[in-house]
Amino acid sequence: MRQLFSVLLAAGVIVTSLAAGAQPVSAKPEYTRKTTKACAFCHQPPGYNLNGAGKYYAEHNHSLKGFTSPKPKPSH
Repeated sequence: MRQLFSVLLAAGVIVTSLAAGAQPVSAKPEYTRKTTKACAFCHQPPGYNLNGAGKYYAEHNHSLKGFTSPKPKPSH
C-alpha cells in the first residue's frame, strides 16, 4: 500500500509539473514593486495573459518608460 501511495504521489507531482510548464509564467512580485502598478495593469484574466501594457513592458527591457495607455473608446 505504501508503494502505491508513493507511485501515485510521484505521478501527481509529475503531472502538476508538466501542467505548470505548459504556460510560461513570467509575472514576478518585483515587477509590481518596480513599477508600482497592480498585476491587472499588465495582465488580463484568465491566468497570466499579457495585455498591451504587459507586452510593452516585456519588449522594452522590463520598463514602462514611454508607454501610453490607449484612450478609452467613447460609449454611445
